[in-house]
Amino acid sequence: MSAIDRRAAMIAAAALLLVTITGTMSNNIINVPLRRVAADFDEPVAYAVLCVSAFTLMLAISLPLTGWLGDRFGRKRVLVAALALMSVAQVAAALAPSLPFLIVMRALQGLGCSAIPPLVMGILMAVYPDSRGRLMGAWAAANGVGQAIGPPVGGVLADAFGWRSVFVLVAVLSLLALTVIQATVPQLAPREAPFHVAGAVLLTSGAGFLLLGATLLSQPSVPVWVDGALAVVGLLLLVGFLKVSYRNPRALIPLRLVAEVRFFRSCFAAFAQMFLLGTSLVAIPLVLTGPMGLSYSTAGALFFVLPVVMAVTAPGVGRLAERGSPRTVLRLGLSLMVASAALTALVVAGDAPRVAMVVLCLLLVGGAMAMVQTPAATGATRSPAGAHGAALGLFNLTRFAGMTAGAAWVGLLTPLGARPAMFGGAAVIAGVGLAISFAGTSPQPQTPAAARS
Repeated sequence: MSAIDRRAAMIAAAALLLVTITGTMSNNIINVPLRRVAADFDEPVAYAVLCVSAFTLMLAISLPLTGWLGDRFGRKRVLVAALALMSVAQVAAALAPSLPFLIVMRALQGLGCSAIPPLVMGILMAVYPDSRGRLMGAWAAANGVGQAIGPPVGGVLADAFGWRSVFVLVAVLSLLALTVIQATVPQLAPREAPFHVAGAVLLTSGAGFLLLGATLLSQPSVPVWVDGALAVVGLLLLVGFLKVSYRNPRALIPLRLVAEVRFFRSCFAAFAQMFLLGTSLVAIPLVLTGPMGLSYSTAGALFFVLPVVMAVTAPGVGRLAERGSPRTVLRLGLSLMVASAALTALVVAGDAPRVAMVVLCLLLVGGAMAMVQTPAATGATRSPAGAHGAALGLFNLTRFAGMTAGAAWVGLLTPLGARPAMFGGAAVIAGVGLAISFAGTSPQPQTPAAARS
């Protein structure tokens, strides 16, 4: 590869990682100024929270479909269209005349953002098949950076220029990434991808009901039986998806590939990693500002340690996985997740945990999650299912389901004051992931030619 080609490849990869940072940041950039949004529209804060949940729910349930669209119409083409939709929805949100309008625009932003995880992963693996480990490490780092900078950037911009400015920033970043991707990323030919309407409806609606039930679990105004009913309906719809997809040649996602052991264990490991992240995102700030009595700014600065460690550690984990065995790194990461979650459970059990011990827990949890996120993504893309955009969408749907479940778990236990159980549950989930990582043998990875097909 010539120096010019290498430079173009580096610019293209950087643009794809910028898209990942932008999408992740867009998810949580409005969280900090939510009270100001509610006040400007003279609406209750509980209603304004829908600005967050509308984005997350639309993002999660759309992931398999946008992955399929990338296969059917070309990954670059669909990614560019999704970024255009994101840009328009961000500008419209900045000009929102009412809270219901803003909530709808946030849902459209989530729809556009849903194309980013599966399509960026797919493009990186198709264009750079010989650098999977390093690129998945960089992708994991980009996710960590987005998680880290979203809330503080949203808070700073809202204080300086008003909450509407956060959407202006994301629109500018989306347009910048769109322009660079259009100019530097090679066009990937679409391919024949089956589409089964009944399966698509059952999968998206089932995932939506299940995640909605989990999201509302932490809302005291919603009866528990409603949460349970939503979850049961979601599970029944997902069972229906499995039934109509079994041995169906036009299934949206070939079940034999999803059930393949490498893809399955990668999905569950990603679920466990995001379960711990969702638990930490909600529980640790509550501990910092509750029994520890720290200010919001101090708590935010301390919690910033976790995503920063994830972002800094991920590239090294990617290189380690590429040189050795991703499965071994995955097991080490899951083991460290079990240990760090258990330690955190012990630390937060006290009436006034020490700041140094909490910071140590954040360091260990962040490093452990980085050691799981990168090899899990590498395993998913190396598996036969990794060649299918809908399957990569399902992998990312599993990730976001883990975060939703972790946050719901904390919401369920918070009224009971059961702080140790929050992280004890995360340790159990990680332990199950560790056990699953020993199941089966890995098939031979796809050849670069197969990955490009």
